[in-house]
Amino acid sequence: MASTPHLRKPDAEHVRREWNTVGENDLRIERAAAERIVEALNAELSGLYILFNQVRKHYWLVEGAESNDVRTFLQDAADRLSEMTDDFAIRVHALGGVPVCGPMGIRQHAPIYIETPHHYDVRSSLERDLDGYATLVVQVREHIELAERLGDEATSELLREHLETLEADAHTLDKYLANDSLVRRDPADR
Repeated sequence: MASTPHLRKPDAEHVRREWNTVGENDLRIERAAAERIVEALNAELSGLYILFNQVRKHYWLVEGAESNDVRTFLQDAADRLSEMTDDFAIRVHALGGVPVCGPMGIRQHAPIYIETPHHYDVRSSLERDLDGYATLVVQVREHIELAERLGDEATSELLREHLETLEADAHTLDKYLANDSLVRRDPADR
């Protein structure tokens, strides 16, 4: 069976700004600075897309003694990741860029790996979620410093606000992964 391209490409006359370019912005941020900030925010967006999809998958598949609590947390965490994604994408647009929004762009900027599509046990799933959060936390901290160096206080503040959310969710995951939580089943009990 022949492969069909998944990329729909409207006529060039409809393109207002090409992907991976940064135009003028109304924020009075110099184009060179805006380009660097847009690149950083697109890295955040890529990581958030991947982590959102991973967290949602774990929400759908969670099972076990603590599944209700874990499922509620994962649902709320996915909602927070979605909100962050929207906030960063809107900021990219305000800076004169085009937010990453498809598989090719996400792979280009992704700071974390996409989990294979298998169904994993809860503990290892949450460990990978925590690893994704930790990677994003480190990256966001670096990008806060970048935005501050480049004189974009609004982006710095936006990143700082969402950093707190990422850290709080990572802390919750860490508590779930503590030795005395998430009941482990002995393989002989299956």
